[in-house]
Amino acid sequence: MYFDLQYYWRVLRHVWSLKDWPGRPRMLVRLLVGVPLATLFHSLCFMLDYLLFPRLWRQRVEQPVFVIGHARSGTTLAHRLLAADGDTFSYFLYWELFFPSLLQKKVIRALGRLDARLGGPCLRRLKAWDERTFGRYRHIHDMSLWNAEEDQFVMRAAFVTQQWALDVPLMHKVDQFHVDHMPARKRRRWLHHYRECVKRQLLLNGGDRIHLSKNPLMCGWVEALIETFPDARFVVMVRNPHQCIPSTLKLLEVTWKGKGWTPAQYDASLRVMTDIAFESFLHPRAALARHPDTPQLFVDYRDMTARPRETVHAIYRALGLPVSASFDRWLRAQEERERGHQARFEYSIDDYALSVERIERELDTLFEQYQWPRLSAAPAHNKTGESA
Repeated sequence: MYFDLQYYWRVLRHVWSLKDWPGRPRMLVRLLVGVPLATLFHSLCFMLDYLLFPRLWRQRVEQPVFVIGHARSGTTLAHRLLAADGDTFSYFLYWELFFPSLLQKKVIRALGRLDARLGGPCLRRLKAWDERTFGRYRHIHDMSLWNAEEDQFVMRAAFVTQQWALDVPLMHKVDQFHVDHMPARKRRRWLHHYRECVKRQLLLNGGDRIHLSKNPLMCGWVEALIETFPDARFVVMVRNPHQCIPSTLKLLEVTWKGKGWTPAQYDASLRVMTDIAFESFLHPRAALARHPDTPQLFVDYRDMTARPRETVHAIYRALGLPVSASFDRWLRAQEERERGHQARFEYSIDDYALSVERIERELDTLFEQYQWPRLSAAPAHNKTGESA
C-alpha cells in the first residue's frame, strides 16, 4: 500500500514547530504512534485483499463519473441525486472511507449483520454518536456515517488527505490540489493508490457498477484522472463565486476556530485557499477543453436547484447513460424537495482579504457566460449573500 512519506515528514515537522500550541502533544502522539500503527494495519489488510478475494485481480474501473466543482457549488447535491441510482452507481459511504481495504469493509458489514440479529444495540449507539458529532453541523454540510461522501478521503491511510489541514491549518505547507502539476512519478503513485481503493469499493458493491466520485479538491486533478482513467466522465458544478467562495472560507474558518486556532494562526492557509478558489473555477474548464472527447457537462447550480429532474436527465444524456424508469420515478418524487434547497446561513466577503472586484476581474469570462450579478455595480455595493 502506498504511503506518502514526504508529506508525513512535512506535517510532522510543522506540528513539531508549534511549540506554543496546547494540542501539540496529542497531535504528535497521533503522528508518531497512531499513524505508523494504522499504516501497518491497513497495509496488511491491503495485501490480504488480493489473497482472500482473487476477483480483485480482474476487477476493472470502467467509465467512472467524477462530480467536481468549487466547494459549496452544489457538488454534494449533484452527487447524492446521482447516487440514488443505486442500480447504476457505486460510491463510498462516509464510514467506508476510514477502511480502504476490502477485507475491512466485509468484516464490518458482517458485524453489522450480526448486530442486526441481536436487535441492533451497536447500531443504536452509532446513530446516537453520529447525531451528537454531525447533527449540529448539518445546516452547513449534511454529514453522516451513512451518507455518500468525498471519496478522496479514502486515501487518508496513505497520508494523502485534506484532514490534516483541517485539524491543523497547514495548507501553505502541504499542497493536495495541484496534482496535475506534480512530478509524474508521484502523481501516478497517488492515482494508482486511488484506483486500488476504487477497485475494492466496486467489488464490495458487486463489481458491475460505475464508480461515482465527488470531490471539490479534484478540480486540480483533472488531467491526472484522465491519465489514470482514460474513459472517465465529468460533471462540473458551477455556482456564482460571490456565494460559494466566501461560503467555503467561512466553513474552513468555523472548522479551525472550533479546534481552537486563532485568525493569526490560520491566515496563511486561508490565503492559499483563496487562491485555490479561483483555480477551482478555471482549471477544470481549461483541462477539459484539452480533452474534447471526454464526456463532460458543466452544470449551473441554479438549474440543479430549480429543475433537478430535468438537469439530472441532461447529465445522463451528456454521459451516455440511460435513465431507468424506477430512478425517474424517484426523481419526480424528489423534485419538489430539491426545489426547496435554500440558503442556510449568511456570510460577507468583507470578512476576508478578498474583494468583489477581484472576484469579478479574475472570473470575468464566467460572469459574462452565466450572467451572474456583479455586486461591484450594485447599489450600496451589497456584499452579503447566502450559502447552501
